[in-house]
Formats: sequence, structure tokens, C-alpha cells
Amino acid sequence: MKPPLIIAELSANHQQDLQIAKDSIYAIAKSGADGVKLQTYTPSCLTLDSKNPPFAISGGTLWDNTYLYDLYKQAQTPWEWHKELFSLARSLGLIVFSSPFSIKGVKLLESLQCPMYKVASFEIMHYELIAAIAKTKKPIIFSTGIATHKEIESALSLCHKYGSKDITLLHCVSEYPAPLESANIKAMLGLKQRYKKYNIKVGLSDHTLGSLCPIIATSLGACMIEKHFILDKSLGGVDSAFSMDKDEFSAMVEQVRNTALALGKKNPQVPKSTLKKRRNFARSIWVTKDIAKGERFTKENIAILRPNGGMHPRYFSQILNTKAERDYKAATPLIKHKL
Repeated sequence: MKPPLIIAELSANHQQDLQIAKDSIYAIAKSGADGVKLQTYTPSCLTLDSKNPPFAISGGTLWDNTYLYDLYKQAQTPWEWHKELFSLARSLGLIVFSSPFSIKGVKLLESLQCPMYKVASFEIMHYELIAAIAKTKKPIIFSTGIATHKEIESALSLCHKYGSKDITLLHCVSEYPAPLESANIKAMLGLKQRYKKYNIKVGLSDHTLGSLCPIIATSLGACMIEKHFILDKSLGGVDSAFSMDKDEFSAMVEQVRNTALALGKKNPQVPKSTLKKRRNFARSIWVTKDIAKGERFTKENIAILRPNGGMHPRYFSQILNTKAERDYKAATPLIKHKL
């Protein structure tokens, strides 16, 4: 089968250091990933700079007791980096794109000829943003995460309204990190069935630890795998706890590609020359004792043995008790016997 596109999500793992961001992209390319994804936002396009209770994060997350504005300020990818990072990624043969969180973000990415867009699940009800992206007519990827079916349906309908029909839905569990018991990879297949009228593709945006879920998703037909990437976990940061380092990511890429390779094709066409070599160890009918012309074939003078080379074993019962049309030497294949 065709292997899924493997996308490394850089997110906040640049630590507000341009050199770390660039070194990360070099490492992503070396890992064998197909692409790298950024996030394009400013704190003010997401929330208010307020210390009122609704703006404080709680509920058992990695970011409890942090205010939304402060988190996004720490995690944002500076807009002035985008041009250089896009150029670097392209020079390394990577697909590079981003998740915009505002109309201004879409305009910036359009100026950089962004080839596709990702919409985070927390933005799937931001219909003005989705419309702006859909109007570009470029491929759109949605994470489903916290989205309801009604919100997904509305987003897909809006994309089709503006002529954007190359859509991928990534099954996603919005827990950081997500436990395996919450992964529900089969939901990916449910998305494909539920929204089949939109001719969508499906994949996985994975927040679990390790490579197991990407491997399972690949075996179920995912066309895209997205995982968070960090150059080195010792860097720390707001997303480090659920990100793969360069060695883990490289191993995951290899495992996913090998999974796709092993799955192969549903109806493989094996070349005749290859098939002939493989069948050398198959059984066929062999002469076990010298047989004179006119002598009858019996289980004492012919047998079904390896290697291939004689008549097919299916003819054995028909040949028994018939007369040999010529002399046969022991240890020679029985071929072209007239039944």
C-alpha cells in the first residue's frame, strides 16, 4: 500500500529560538519525514490578555495555573521567522505548511505560497477562518479532536461551498499526552464512512506516546500521520511532554513505512519469472524407480515429492495404473505423460 504522509508538528518546540527551529527542521528532514507543520498565530488573535478566572487554564492539563494569553505568547512561532523556515524546509525537500488561526495568518501564508492548510479542532467552529482557507482552493486538513459531528459537517459543507474539495480528516484525541485507552483509532474509519459524501481522506493526529498508534492507523489505511516533534526533550517547553525527539521520530518513520511495505497490495501481481523461482520447492510427480515402457505406474515407482519440475500432483491419481509410453529413469520428473 502507499505509505501515509508523515508530518512533524513543530508547534512550540522551538523555545522562541530561531536556531533551534532551524536545527529542528534539519533533523526532521534527516528523520525521513515527508513534511513539517508550523502554527501561525499571535496571542491576541486567540484570546484576551486577562487574568480573570475564565482565562486561567485548569482541569488537570499540562498547563494548569497558566493563563491562556501567557501560554500562547510562550508557544507562538514569530511571524518574522516564517519566510526563512519555509525556505529552509523547501530546500531540504520537505512539504511545509501551517495551521493559521486568523485571516491575517492566512494572508501571510498565502504570501509564502503555502501549499495546504491545517485547521486545529479548537478552530473548527471558526467559520470565517475556514471560509478564508477554503477560498484558496488548496488542500485542507482538519483535526477532529473536540469537534462535534455537527461542527465537522458544517466545516465540510463550507469547504465544498467555496470549491475546496481536497479534504483530510485526522482523527485526534485532544489529551496531552493521550492515554492508549483513549486512542480509539477505529474512529478514523468511522469518519470516512460518516462523511463519505464529501469524498474525504482520513489519517491520524496522534498525541499518545510511542509509535503504536501510528502503526495501527497505517494498517487501517491512514493517508497521513502527524506527530509532535522536538529536537531534544531536555529543551523542555510547553509541548515537550507529548513530543517525539529526533531518534524516536526517525524510528517511528521507519516503522510506519515498514508497516505500509508489509501490507503490500490487496491483489498483488507476481511476475511469472519470480513465481517460477518461488515454486522451485513445491511438490510434483517424480519417478522413484526405473520404469520400462509398457510398465504400469504405481505408488512404488512414482511419488509426489520436491522439487517442482514434474507433472502437477493433481494428476497423480489419474496416472496410477496407466502404462508408461516410454522408459523412465529413477530420480527424473514425470512429464508429458498422456492420460
